Amino acid sequence: MWSDKESDIDFLNFNETAESIKDLITEKGLMPISVGVFGDWGAGKSTILELTKKSLEADEQDYIQVHFDAWTFQGYDDAKAALLETIATTLVNKAADDKDLSAKAKEFAGRIDKIRLMGLLMDGGAALAGIPTMGGMQKLMGLFSGGDDGELDVGDVKDAADGVQDVAKKNKGLFKGKKSFSPPKEIKEFRKAYSELLNEFNKPLIVYVDNLDRCSPFNAISTLEAIRLFLFLPNTAFVIAADEDMIRLAVPEYHKGASQRHQTDYLDKLIQIPVHVPRPGVVEIRAYLMMLTAQDHGVGKDQLEIIRSALEESLRFSWKQPQITVDELLQDREIEGHTELRGKFVVAEQLAPLLAESTNINGNPRIVKRLLNQVKMRKKTAHRRGMQLDEKTITKLVLFERCLGTQATNKLYELIDKENGSPKVLADLENPKIEFDDIDLPEEWKLDLAFLDKWSKLQPMFAEKNLTSAAYLSRESIPMGVVNAVMSGAAQKLVEELMKQKVRVSGVNSNAIFATPKEEYMSVMDGMIENLKLVGDWTEMPIGMYGAVLLAKQDDKCRLNFLTFLKSLPRQRWFKPILTELEGTK
Repeated sequence: MWSDKESDIDFLNFNETAESIKDLITEKGLMPISVGVFGDWGAGKSTILELTKKSLEADEQDYIQVHFDAWTFQGYDDAKAALLETIATTLVNKAADDKDLSAKAKEFAGRIDKIRLMGLLMDGGAALAGIPTMGGMQKLMGLFSGGDDGELDVGDVKDAADGVQDVAKKNKGLFKGKKSFSPPKEIKEFRKAYSELLNEFNKPLIVYVDNLDRCSPFNAISTLEAIRLFLFLPNTAFVIAADEDMIRLAVPEYHKGASQRHQTDYLDKLIQIPVHVPRPGVVEIRAYLMMLTAQDHGVGKDQLEIIRSALEESLRFSWKQPQITVDELLQDREIEGHTELRGKFVVAEQLAPLLAESTNINGNPRIVKRLLNQVKMRKKTAHRRGMQLDEKTITKLVLFERCLGTQATNKLYELIDKENGSPKVLADLENPKIEFDDIDLPEEWKLDLAFLDKWSKLQPMFAEKNLTSAAYLSRESIPMGVVNAVMSGAAQKLVEELMKQKVRVSGVNSNAIFATPKEEYMSVMDGMIENLKLVGDWTEMPIGMYGAVLLAKQDDKCRLNFLTFLKSLPRQRWFKPILTELEGTK
């Protein structure tokens, strides 16, 4: 089994991206700087952050590195304070052995409560009152850049948000004066304390912010607002990993007065240099599978690093030379089970094109790893039950489930039951004498004919196999395996929201679909269909039907999948306009 967490070992030639980020954030002339590492869920953003951190640790120059996992503080009462306190705590700990430096670090940390209160005044109270806060926050942020010397009157804030003055009174020890306080003064002191502290350390501060796109929209943007407090300060770099589209769509949920232009420009202004995670192709997924396979095989640390280095070099020069072969990779390697590992590498080569090119996987490293973990889980279950199932057979079936969806999979297992474990259609698909276009395929299998054609040629061949036990094992795993185990949090949330949709058009859900990786669409539709199957009375349109229609109109495979489901239901009068609409969508 493989861990689902980020890795500090490079399996996908992400070191090149990490080195590029390192070059940016260590260039003193560019500081202060913010770098965005953008990519979909599971694309490898966290791994790139870890590789960058590891590279800096090996550098001759000493750095203060702070890792902030935004998702860890998802339930925190003030996301901005969480980031400020994490940075302050790191600086206090780093200064512990120097009495003078420690005093300055603690003095800086003591200012966090004041900044935190200002954050609550500008966001917490106004947000709770449902009043636009963008203007106030823009003014506050302007103070951090040294652009405003005016005072912010508590009475003015109170006019915008009920109860804010009570917050100020309860914290009157933090601010002198009964009626007003001076953010410019506090912010100047904050800037001064931070700048002097960094100057004393004589080391750059690098802050890695991860998992923003797992947070609620409010907390995600709130964390970014806290980052802005430091963007104007010297010797500081931020490396922010996020799904770009999800963050943009979160802006209007935080800044109630945000215009469409502000929504578009927000991240562009915050992130000075965007770096997009490269999408793995066939050669990268081949290398990734080989590394995961070698790791699972138990290859020792030294030999594993030799294999990794050889694959990395091969990837770097793939633009001008063929990929390193399996035999070249394993030549003269002292590895236990050498022949067995070679066979596993050959299987990895066969799987790579399907995993890289299928629209429901798209080479997403996390999906690939979760699929392999599913295979391992089923193999162990089969072993406990005395089923003689090999890993190749299980892998081929798991791929079918993921790429063609629940309905197509249910049809496959239905045919296996009816035809004593050996469906004729599988034999036809594997028969080189029969043209693919001449095969009578089930409607549920026509979602992705290109995938089906490649899948049928993948070893092992099923024509002479009895798949009864494999179908039984897989069928038990379908609800968990297909819908949940390889679905991102964003996709699971999308299922939930679409199932609540009561109207034909929903801008919020349209945005949520746009923010969800396309390779997740089929899993989302599978999840919705599984929910809709629980409906007992179809005489009236159930809640969630419009949500399914909305998703179906965004993706052709989802449309065909949903149409197949609808046509299996008892016909009702309200079906007709939906069927007409979807059958006319191309």
